[in-house]
Amino acid sequence: MMFSTGFYPQSVAVGDFNNDTNLDLIVINGFNGSVSLLLGYGNGLFDNQIIFFTGSYSQSVAVGDFNKDTRLDIVVTNTNENNIGILLGYGNGSFKDQITFSTGYHPNSIVVGDFNNDNQLNIVVANEDDYT
Repeated sequence: MMFSTGFYPQSVAVGDFNNDTNLDLIVINGFNGSVSLLLGYGNGLFDNQIIFFTGSYSQSVAVGDFNKDTRLDIVVTNTNENNIGILLGYGNGSFKDQITFSTGYHPNSIVVGDFNNDNQLNIVVANEDDYT
């Protein structure tokens, strides 16, 4: 099956962004600085995309609860702006405008996990052009 997204999809992540227990998809649209949210019906089908704007040339996305409010949030790499953007989720399939944090030169990949066992998610970014 194919589902419509934005221009030049780069990366995809999965989560339940509207708390209906069905898995949803979040897709990075590289060339138009946005992410597409496709809400799942639980039967392998998805609703039409909802677009949220990010920074210039986003390449990678990860999912987590970054502010500990039990709602899923997303973090994206904004490669041409040398930052990451965090979009805090409302838990109803929508997000606040992104909050940005500086990174190294051309961030292109991102993962999250509790790497230091302090019960808080950490964000790890690979920066393509400064080899960090």
